[in-house]
Amino acid sequence: MNDLKWLDNLKVSDKDHPLKAKESSLDDKKNIVSIRLSNADRDAVRVAAARLFVRESELYRFAVHHLLTRLQHLLDESFTGCELLPLFLEFSDEIKEELGLKKHQLFEILNRRTSGPEKFVAMSDVELLLLPQHLVRQRLQHINDATPHRHTDTRIWLEKYFRAKYLLLDSFHGMSDSTFLIGESADI
Repeated sequence: MNDLKWLDNLKVSDKDHPLKAKESSLDDKKNIVSIRLSNADRDAVRVAAARLFVRESELYRFAVHHLLTRLQHLLDESFTGCELLPLFLEFSDEIKEELGLKKHQLFEILNRRTSGPEKFVAMSDVELLLLPQHLVRQRLQHINDATPHRHTDTRIWLEKYFRAKYLLLDSFHGMSDSTFLIGESADI
């Protein structure tokens, strides 16, 4: 303790003081977070961390950063309505299994801040994001606007249907590298 007393006597501003600069910077502050993991997930993290020669905490931070990067459009409040469809199409399995979102919740997430009718996502389309693939395929077969975009892969068929119906431009894939636009027409 006496070894650090000389620091108090220095005439250094708070922002230049190495110890106080860390305290005052909110951006650099790290928080302790508690999460519940299954034993299998925890073991997988341990194995992956060991194989990468990193600490488990570094792998957790990497995973959070990676997920937030993939969810960037959800973090940007200017993205609303149909502009979020590619994100939820990409994560439809995780939404069902891990988050357990119901159709009314997803409908609210998509349409809560929607500024106009051109971005509004119909409840029937929200349901398509939450249904098992075989039921999505059955529904798409009964939607007249979806039949021109028919594909053997149900996910691709749904993607093409959404792109055409909501006039989404750009690819659904590589979302973190691009932005989605609403256009007059879509090249499909």
